[in-house]
Amino acid sequence: MTALLERNDTIVPSDEDTKLATESSRILSRHVDRELRVQLDDGQALPLPRALRELITHLLVEISQGNAVTVIPVHAEMTTQEAADFLNVSRPHLVKLLETGHLPHHKVGTHRRVRFADLKAFKQRQAEARSKALDELVAQAQELDMGY
Repeated sequence: MTALLERNDTIVPSDEDTKLATESSRILSRHVDRELRVQLDDGQALPLPRALRELITHLLVEISQGNAVTVIPVHAEMTTQEAADFLNVSRPHLVKLLETGHLPHHKVGTHRRVRFADLKAFKQRQAEARSKALDELVAQAQELDMGY
């Protein structure tokens, strides 16, 4: 995901960020069902929507583990290189997926663009197919009494 890591909105946590995120995550986890508010400098309390509370919790967990974080809107469009980086495949492999229709895309001039929502759905389908194949292999190994 090198292309994504070079984007300005990618946050690569420092050691200090990681420690603070760990502490903040623990505190926030104790208030999971309560309304979350941000206290502004002028004393005003700004309530945050539930979806944002969940996102903040997720971000804190990722940062506490030292992971770089990028927020990508679901409707965002990615270049073929960014899409390949997200799927952890080569760009030529991604282009084959696009050309064979396994992954929807459109062109902007001569350049292909892939919607992030489509990438996420594709990645989920691939994970489900892998899981199903592994389950079948386990069942077959048990039927053959292979000791697994």
